[in-house]
Amino acid sequence: MTDKGLIIYTDGSSRGNPGPGGYGVVLIWGTVRKELSQGYRLTTNNRMELLAVIVALEALTREGLSITIYTDSQYVVNSVEKGWLWSWVKKGFKDKKNKDLWMRFIPLYKKHKVQFRWVKGHADNPLNNRCDELATAAADSKHLLIDSGFEQEI
Repeated sequence: MTDKGLIIYTDGSSRGNPGPGGYGVVLIWGTVRKELSQGYRLTTNNRMELLAVIVALEALTREGLSITIYTDSQYVVNSVEKGWLWSWVKKGFKDKKNKDLWMRFIPLYKKHKVQFRWVKGHADNPLNNRCDELATAAADSKHLLIDSGFEQEI
């Protein structure tokens, strides 16, 4: 383990909003690197940005880790870091989207010491760009899953 703990980069993509979408994740633990991605037939960019974080946290086998998550999603970063999410929970997510994903995220988040860092998308950050490549390739693949949380809402 490095002094920085676990480093996670995430990105989501949607071809149309809604449209086919996907997520990409790069997890880095010391010298070990793992990539994850998956595509969905109909979803939104915000859902894929959030799902990338969820899938990354679900992939972990230990609790209590110090984690830094880098994402170009201000939606995800601000929702957590500015405390919007906890207000939404108190109000039962009234008039808020993606409740299913946020409810899936919360217990995962609470298992660790997570900090979010926003990075500019489509810039000069190689790991963010790699996540974008994974997410867009997943969105364009022929093996698309159903985002049942989204499709049930429409």
